[in-house]
Amino acid sequence: MQPAMSWQEDDPSPATAPLRPPRPLRPPRQLGSGLPAAVAAALWRGDQLGAPVSTVWSSGFAALDAQLPGGGWPGHGLTEILTPHSGTLEWRLLGPVLRQVCAAGQPVVVVGPPLPPHLPGLRLEGLDERQLVWVQADTPAERLWSAEQLIKAQACGALLVWLPQARPEQIRRLQVLAAGFDAPVFVCRPARALGESSAAPLRVRAAVGPDWALHIHMAKRKGPPLETPLHLSAVPGALAPFLTPRLRLPSRWTHHPETEHVVVRPSAQPDEHRHSAAH
Repeated sequence: MQPAMSWQEDDPSPATAPLRPPRPLRPPRQLGSGLPAAVAAALWRGDQLGAPVSTVWSSGFAALDAQLPGGGWPGHGLTEILTPHSGTLEWRLLGPVLRQVCAAGQPVVVVGPPLPPHLPGLRLEGLDERQLVWVQADTPAERLWSAEQLIKAQACGALLVWLPQARPEQIRRLQVLAAGFDAPVFVCRPARALGESSAAPLRVRAAVGPDWALHIHMAKRKGPPLETPLHLSAVPGALAPFLTPRLRLPSRWTHHPETEHVVVRPSAQPDEHRHSAAH
């Protein structure tokens, strides 16, 4: 008989296995650590304001710049301006940034505004009419086509396009095109569009407030939500030289109605008068 062959165990027992020192615990990696600078700059945490890699333009309002990602109106993306009445508040809100673009010698192109641009009023806002290009596009298809061609050609320093009837897929297409455009692109839409989905990374709702103020609500931004609206002082440039201190703050001088808890005694009825005269 042949002796039985002895087989070695595949897994050594714990007693014969060599002891290995435990690995030291590594500290948790910080977001963006060890990555290229361009990649780390593109990362964003939801509880912080985004810092876009592209150039930003100051809005002209310090309180608004403090709440905009990057500190101003961004390029490489759409910015939706939502207003209850199209054609007036957009110029008051965007006048300072358009003034910067004109001062740099870049054209400002407006596509399909609901009202013709008022050149004397824009001149008082500091906008050079020689840098203003007005594209008269009446139908939604013409406005979309004009905006797409201008973005593709990078033919302006700032673009304003009014799209009251744009569908979500059309806004998404413009956003894809604007991602490769350095200049700011503003899409003006009615306030009711706030209930619709939009691919624009920045959505701002503007409304009129007392004392020539603008109430700004950050409907969507790259950062935490802003609970309270901003109150910006924005006196129209055409009226600023003619407003007295009293007219700059009209709310201080308006008559306030009586409060509801005050009880006003009703006047005596004719029957009561006759009864009092009889006695």
